[in-house]
Amino acid sequence: MTVRQQRGLARACGLVTAIVIILLPFHAFFTTWLGSNFGHLDAWRIWKEVLLVGLIPPTLVLLWLRPRLVKQLFANWLIRCIVAYITLYLLLGLLALSNGNVNANALIYSWLSNLRFLGFFIVVLVIANFVPRLRTYWQQLVLLPGAIVVAFGLLQRLVLPYDFLKHFGYGDKTIPAYQTVDQKLAYRRVQSTLRGANPLGAYLVLVFGALLPGKPQLKKYLALFATAMVLFYTYSRSAWIGVVLTLACYGYLSITNTKLRRRLAVLAVVGVVVVGLGVIDQRHNKIVENTFFHTDTTSQSGQSSNTSRAAALEDGVHDIILEPFGRGPGTAGPASTRNNHPARIAEDYYLQVGQEAGMLGLILFLAINWQVSMLLYKGRQDEFNRILLATLIGISFINLLSHAWADDTLGLLWWGLAGLALSPVILSPDKHKHHERQTTKKATA
Repeated sequence: MTVRQQRGLARACGLVTAIVIILLPFHAFFTTWLGSNFGHLDAWRIWKEVLLVGLIPPTLVLLWLRPRLVKQLFANWLIRCIVAYITLYLLLGLLALSNGNVNANALIYSWLSNLRFLGFFIVVLVIANFVPRLRTYWQQLVLLPGAIVVAFGLLQRLVLPYDFLKHFGYGDKTIPAYQTVDQKLAYRRVQSTLRGANPLGAYLVLVFGALLPGKPQLKKYLALFATAMVLFYTYSRSAWIGVVLTLACYGYLSITNTKLRRRLAVLAVVGVVVVGLGVIDQRHNKIVENTFFHTDTTSQSGQSSNTSRAAALEDGVHDIILEPFGRGPGTAGPASTRNNHPARIAEDYYLQVGQEAGMLGLILFLAINWQVSMLLYKGRQDEFNRILLATLIGISFINLLSHAWADDTLGLLWWGLAGLALSPVILSPDKHKHHERQTTKKATA
């Protein structure tokens, strides 16, 4: 293959990668609309997985043309852990299927939802080495679709009827046309083009991160205000905290003055305490009750979301203790709703991994997250790395209270961006170290 052909192949792969990243925030909206009109909803939903599988052969060809990259890949412990984790999930899935713990439908769905973002990470990692321009335009890849998501969210809240999405196939058999807090229409939850209010809130953590770099400008402040407004009306408490953690971590990583860091840390703690005391003081105010506690004294719900979530978390911990080797992929999390056995929704992605893949799977997954965070931290001189590390901390917290990584939009989007960020670190470590030294010198000067 000539050099020109190699470049053409790499550019084609880069273009497909960019298209996937840009379209992900609209995935739920368009697939629901198409599925409701033409049927075969699941077939429409796997468009991104089809493209991902289609990227694998040309990615392997690119690796074959540069054997050095293969050595760099498998010399890295992060890649080794990912390969081990994927292998474990596949083997445990086959074992669970043979034992009757899971049916084929739930197993395939579990493999897709739990492994696709790691596969996308590795594919993008390789492609970005051949198309470094992708990394340069990461902010545009996030903010262009993010602007549309935020704008539509504002329209949902301020202009459109509460059940507007029913005209696009949303309903009992697909995605709810609207969501509320404690079954109260006065507290409608914005979901925009995402799968729901909580997935939208988790996605906005990444949008907030992408808005942070750059010079202070009026349009930037307006964008932050609009994003904050949509975030508030998701009424996703985990996303609120995730954004706060992201902003705090980004600020901490960006400030080099140790004294200033300490002062800001103290101010942040004081701010959290003041807000917490204010919420407690207004505990019996109906607005505060519904906004922060998602219930009030006049609630018509049989069980509050807080009680059901606490029970789900307790059940998840109990399952892992009783079955330390797991019950198999597809037996817990969103995929378990497709299983022949009762669904197990732990409201915690990490507990879900433990329920499915046992303690070994959970340890491997935590090791993957830890190594990604360490690589991003080592490259924190680069603003892209700092932002991804800050958003990882925020989204990791959200995963303690939901199955955020199982959401196709957020999972593929964040890990795809992580592939762009870490490509030079993993595949071109010498060049990256030289670039890091030059950046440090400029910062010091």
